[in-house]
Amino acid sequence: MSTARFTENDTALGAETYAELRAIAARYPEARSGLLPMLHLVQSVEGRVTPEGIEACAGILGISAAEVSGVATFYTMYKRKPVGDYLVGVCTNTLCAVMGGDLIFERLKDHLDVGNDETTERTAEHHNAVTLEHIECNAACDYAPVMMVNWEFMDNQTPASAVQVVDDLRAGRDVHSTRGPKLCTWKQAERVLAGFPDDLADEGPAAGPASLVGLKIARANGWTAPATDASGSPVHPVSTVEAV
Repeated sequence: MSTARFTENDTALGAETYAELRAIAARYPEARSGLLPMLHLVQSVEGRVTPEGIEACAGILGISAAEVSGVATFYTMYKRKPVGDYLVGVCTNTLCAVMGGDLIFERLKDHLDVGNDETTERTAEHHNAVTLEHIECNAACDYAPVMMVNWEFMDNQTPASAVQVVDDLRAGRDVHSTRGPKLCTWKQAERVLAGFPDDLADEGPAAGPASLVGLKIARANGWTAPATDASGSPVHPVSTVEAV
């Protein structure tokens, strides 16, 4: 069996990407802790985790390609086949599903003529390609049904609004996320996840009204968190029986 490894001279990643991969590894006391953002950087360049990318990460971190591949195949954010310009994920977990997520996903499959984890073709009318997938909980149940585009929230969706979003994306029109910036491409988003900021962190609200209801109720009633000592333990723990 061949043991040849890809090098900077024969990989499509290029010298600049190799330098950035090393810079990511250097951020951590244990270099291999940088593997996750390094894989995101590979995706930002090649649109997926390629064999070359796996070998590059392994070589820089001094670990085996099998170890890198094990990580890349464990997490669903890492893709082993090309992703379109926009990754559209529809939550089909319990709450989103019963609120309409299943209907949205079926509508988009029919509208885009693709199945789960499949990508549309680019045409003269549709400049951008869209990859469609169903995903598990987005931790945004207060805005169900929710879908994400390149990891940005699109809240309170309906089948009709979801179709409008993908049509606008494919046509190259600007689309803004519900609680974030104007949507960027898949590769641009992956570069941000690799730890190279795009300076858009403050564009758009960080939290919407539905997420802040509990905080408003607490403030209206004067509720505060219990006092704690230096270890984080309550200063005066009170049992439920004592409180009653």
